[in-house]
Amino acid sequence: MTNKTLAQSYLLKATKRLRVLSVLLEEDAYSDVIREAQELVELALKGVLRQIGIEPPKQHDVGKLIVDFRSRLPKEVAREAKRLADISRWLRKEREFSFYGDIDFIPTEEYTREDAERAIRDAEFIVEMARKVIRS
Repeated sequence: MTNKTLAQSYLLKATKRLRVLSVLLEEDAYSDVIREAQELVELALKGVLRQIGIEPPKQHDVGKLIVDFRSRLPKEVAREAKRLADISRWLRKEREFSFYGDIDFIPTEEYTREDAERAIRDAEFIVEMARKVIRS
């Protein structure tokens, strides 16, 4: 499998997951929205990296690499590199808490509709930018 087809596969997976977020939101499953948004953002950004010839590391937040290699991105996407990195960092920070919680952090009680709506907006933006880099 080539980097291009793997990049396209990551974008396809991210796009399909994006559609699930609205169902989770309707179910008031706000922590699940956060977790799924993080995973699709990770897939989309790793697809972008593959598309521009960068092997993504086995870590959840690749936003720094997007910034580091923004010169390889289309200008419209390169201008948004910091925002892409900020979204990746925010969702990465929430990854474990949104799924597992902690003794003093119950995910189903801590996350709000506003948190979930932010995650959806951010995920939609990431996918939109990834589509500008990864052509089918």
